[in-house]
Amino acid sequence: MDTKPGRLHLAVCRRFGDPVRSADGKWDRPTPCNAWDARGVLEHVIGFHDVLLLRPLGLKPQRPRHDPQRRWELTVDRLKEALDREWVIDVPLPHLTRDVLVHTWDLARAVGADDRLDPGWCTMFFEGLPENSSGSGMFAAPVAVDDDADIQSKLLARLGRDPSWQPPNGHL
Repeated sequence: MDTKPGRLHLAVCRRFGDPVRSADGKWDRPTPCNAWDARGVLEHVIGFHDVLLLRPLGLKPQRPRHDPQRRWELTVDRLKEALDREWVIDVPLPHLTRDVLVHTWDLARAVGADDRLDPGWCTMFFEGLPENSSGSGMFAAPVAVDDDADIQSKLLARLGRDPSWQPPNGHL
């Protein structure tokens, strides 16, 4: 597993692309992140990349409004270009990468795609997380899981996600 911030971030973004490709026709589905439907999760991930990385570097792409998959593909193309620049490491990539990883699960769970996350990535991001991240306003209160839960479930639960979340009936 490559732990260099830029390479790791691109790898996690490529993984996010898997549920993006599976979401065609399912963009209105609810997600474990109550604030957004599937399209909202995608737009959130695109948006924080634009604000924190691409726009400051003059790399924000022109994206078609009505083609979510292409919107993500163009974002990743520009992220590759941005992360080739050495000084970009000043950007808080570990936090962005962790958010993309968790939103990968959100989107995958919503659209019925493979929602398994790399255990090494989950371990890396779980270590050092405070017991309760809800004080930041970015995450819901932690969800209780068994001590013997897998690392993916522990990470998701610590960040306020219910690892057993399923789409409501009618969205399977």
